[in-house]
Amino acid sequence: MATSKQHPAVPTELDSPQAKLVYLALRVGGKMGAADLQRTLGLSKLSLFAVLESLAAKDLVRRTESGYVCR
Repeated sequence: MATSKQHPAVPTELDSPQAKLVYLALRVGGKMGAADLQRTLGLSKLSLFAVLESLAAKDLVRRTESGYVCR
C-alpha cells in the first residue's frame, strides 16, 4: 500500500532559491540558530543573514532568543 507524505509548502512569494532553502530548513528542522543554519545549508553568514532579514520582512520567520523559527 502506498502512503502519501505531506511536504512543507513553500510560500509563493519566495522567488530566491536560497530563501526557499532557508525557509524549508526552518520548517523541517524547527527552531535553528544562525550557526546551525550556516552549517546545515553551507551558506556564508552574509548570504544567510540577508535571506533571514528578507524572510522576516515578509513575516515568514521570526527571530527568538535562541534562533529563528517559521511563523
